[in-house]
Amino acid sequence: MNADDAMDCHELVELVTAYLDGALDLDTRARFDTHLLECDGCENYLQQLRGTIETLDTLGKSGPETLDPAFRDKLLTAFRDWQ
Repeated sequence: MNADDAMDCHELVELVTAYLDGALDLDTRARFDTHLLECDGCENYLQQLRGTIETLDTLGKSGPETLDPAFRDKLLTAFRDWQ
């Protein structure tokens, strides 16, 4: 792989869902992995996204009634005001 093939942060963000789904072709996957090795910001982004997915998966299995009521209210307020 040469410098012209290097993936930038914007391309990584666009491909992250396909990466997590295992849907990237081998060349693109290699470029993605190489970028992660070189970019702490994108590695952190990927780990945060994985953590969010894991949290939502856990919540989906346990149901919203298991949330602390104050935390649930904060979430609802944040998303109600989000545009």
